[in-house]
Amino acid sequence: MQEAATNFAGSSRRSGFVFQRRVRCPLFHHRGPIFPQLEWMWQNHTPVSEREMKKSPVRVLLSSAVACAAAIAVARAQQQTPLTPAQKEQRIQTEKELESLAIIDRKVMMPMRDGVHLATDIYRPKNATGKVPTIWVRTPYDFNFWDVRNGVPAEMTNILAAIKRGYAYVIQNERGHFFSEGNYDILGAPRTDGDDALTWMSSQPWSNGKVGTTGCSSTAEYQMGIAAIGNPAYAAMNVQGFGAGVGRVAPYYEQGNWYRGGAVQMLFIAWLYGEQNQVRPMFPPNTAQAALIRESKSFDLAQQLPPVEWSKALWHLPEQDILKAVDGPPGIFADAMPVPTGGRMIQRTPNDPVWYKGGLYHDDMPLSVPGLWFMSWYDVSIGPTLPLPIALTRARAKTPSSANAAWAMPVSIIRKSSTVFLIAS
Repeated sequence: MQEAATNFAGSSRRSGFVFQRRVRCPLFHHRGPIFPQLEWMWQNHTPVSEREMKKSPVRVLLSSAVACAAAIAVARAQQQTPLTPAQKEQRIQTEKELESLAIIDRKVMMPMRDGVHLATDIYRPKNATGKVPTIWVRTPYDFNFWDVRNGVPAEMTNILAAIKRGYAYVIQNERGHFFSEGNYDILGAPRTDGDDALTWMSSQPWSNGKVGTTGCSSTAEYQMGIAAIGNPAYAAMNVQGFGAGVGRVAPYYEQGNWYRGGAVQMLFIAWLYGEQNQVRPMFPPNTAQAALIRESKSFDLAQQLPPVEWSKALWHLPEQDILKAVDGPPGIFADAMPVPTGGRMIQRTPNDPVWYKGGLYHDDMPLSVPGLWFMSWYDVSIGPTLPLPIALTRARAKTPSSANAAWAMPVSIIRKSSTVFLIAS
């Protein structure tokens, strides 16, 4: 973990892996527990003592778990109920402070190699004396800077914290969602979108050429597949709850936890009900940036789907018609779609060749980007999770003896159900 942070801020020695498992971290977007993971990358922005370096993994992971629980509770409460006057005022003051400290560039439509543009908000410190490293968050979820339903700015605390520590903060929607163009596929495929974004960010005049990523669940799972491309700007990654980003890790062919023992894990069917909305409102191509910013205070393009009683809906047969039976939108679950994998997920087999055309990471891909790996979803992702770091460690080994020396060391923290795995060679 220390080496990952060092590589992000400056020079590096060699990459390493730090894994945390069995800390509950359900699906949520970037307004979840980002802060502890930013701290992991920030702690090397200024020198720290060797003693502090040795203590940092457990300290950071401990704070991660505590902040995770608190952040999830706050996020859920804010999403389900209107904000109080005090909460609204706090949002307004945070936005004002952010405006005083950051150069803000919202609704930038970042170009991809195939002509698709991805909606991106960019924040960078005003007081920077030189070029700065970038924290990049890519998500399929709503990050609109304006809370349309409450009529105030969105929660910007994490962005403000990054700016205060001298980092640029870039947040982006995957293709096919909200203001981003194109058609949606799981993990924001094609992987070249990530490669293009890294190149674009690192080539900006304010960038020092180094980009780090952070996030949980769908905001993390794409990171490994992009890291495998080997873009030189990708300096460090923090992947939390990343199980659904792991494709094939022998002997497992779960393909992003889509399968368990060859059977489809049906929780993802319910999740796709709210994600594969490709018949959706969009602003015309080439709409002016100023117009997008202005209109995003009225329209965040978030769908409001009718509720479904999934305990009954998931019993429908044939399985491929489950979403159709609840009048869900067409998309990659059962329909052919103009995406790299072609859609029709329910018709695939565990080793179908199209699985290797999407955004998943597979065990034949290189991966040398240093990272903090924070695992959760124990029951969903247990299969490929432990074999993955072992496979990565052995793939990096320079000799057969060091490959066979790969090991996992469990360290209990917080409670008996929380375990840290330090993977070494």
